[in-house]
Amino acid sequence: MCGIAGIQLRDPSLEPRLGELLAVMLHQAAERGPDSAGVALYGDARLTPPGHAAVSLTGLRVLAAEATARLGGDTDAVAAGQALVVRSATLSTEELERTVRRTFPEAMVTGRGSGLAVLKGVGHPDTLIEEFALRRAAGRQGVVHTRMATESAVTPEAAHPFSVGGNVCLVHNGSFANHATIRRELAAEGALFDSDNDSEVGARFIAHQLAQGADLEKSLRLLCERFDGFYTLLVTTGDSFAVVRDAIACKPAVVAQTDAWVAMASEYRCLAALPGIESARIFEPEPERVYLWQH
Repeated sequence: MCGIAGIQLRDPSLEPRLGELLAVMLHQAAERGPDSAGVALYGDARLTPPGHAAVSLTGLRVLAAEATARLGGDTDAVAAGQALVVRSATLSTEELERTVRRTFPEAMVTGRGSGLAVLKGVGHPDTLIEEFALRRAAGRQGVVHTRMATESAVTPEAAHPFSVGGNVCLVHNGSFANHATIRRELAAEGALFDSDNDSEVGARFIAHQLAQGADLEKSLRLLCERFDGFYTLLVTTGDSFAVVRDAIACKPAVVAQTDAWVAMASEYRCLAALPGIESARIFEPEPERVYLWQH
């Protein structure tokens, strides 16, 4: 039993409130998974300035100032709770990730992209809201996850969101029954895994399909064909916001939509404080139907 929630903003006047809205959603989901939490933020200039490549890290036991000094050049780092976000205005995302991995081989990369920061940590979600300074965040889109561990250890690395390709994030409520088989297939294709979490297998399957030329909607349809289990998924890219459930749809999910935003959560109470919710179109996603919105 995990809690997932996210929002894509259509009204630019709401962008300064993104973190405030996500903090409320994460707080309301806390009872669904009190052991760890994670956040993905798209377009928060505080963490990922415009025009910068960004790589998010966990497991690095140095201060941001020391990390900046060791990286050198025009690259710098900023701390956000148990996470560190490294930014560069001149390196591509791929070049920056190689630099980060070479400089800090002990760290785990939890996110990479342009304008994307992925923050994960162990502890109660309400505590992590403060550690991440989430209420100060701004941006156009974000997702949050609270975890009740079932498939792997309680560590920052096993927390969601899983971001294994440029600007793609996945949060998951449920479990995949055949993840070990698909993990072996992806590993044979060259995929490297950072955890034994079943949700990471789903994220890497989607990243593999995107790399093969499929779009996000087709990638999620293929996931529904290949994965057995009970699940609700929220998957985002820099401009996409998508929801899909398994064929039985036993994991809860609710979507709300207005002209100003579209949001999804495990429970309605995560959405109840959103501005304009009283006039929103609210519905439960149908089984195995991919719902996708573009920014």
